[in-house]
Amino acid sequence: MGNLVDFVQNEFVTKNDIPNFSAGDTITIYYEIREGKKTRTQFFKGVVIQKRGSGSTETFTIRKMSGTVGVERIFPINLPAIQKIEINKKGKVRRARIFYFRNLTGKKAQIKEKRI
Repeated sequence: MGNLVDFVQNEFVTKNDIPNFSAGDTITIYYEIREGKKTRTQFFKGVVIQKRGSGSTETFTIRKMSGTVGVERIFPINLPAIQKIEINKKGKVRRARIFYFRNLTGKKAQIKEKRI
């Protein structure tokens, strides 16, 4: 049964060409929104909180601040509406899932940049 699922995922799921990023990175995602017959491109810029799953079911969560309210959005890796992903900053964090980031405010909510 597992082989059949893998076969279907490899054959029919479209793979997006995405850069390698991890938790703590600041990224911008450009994705397409359809409203009736019109389409437009919108972007979402924020910090990656987590990546989870594997294969075609892999998702990642991004958090941004909109005024004083935190907004989180979950994107599947293979979402056909994603046009491109840009990495703005590589973050230096010690965990794969940085849920503690939700409780931080002010200067404590800054993530150090990884030197490359």
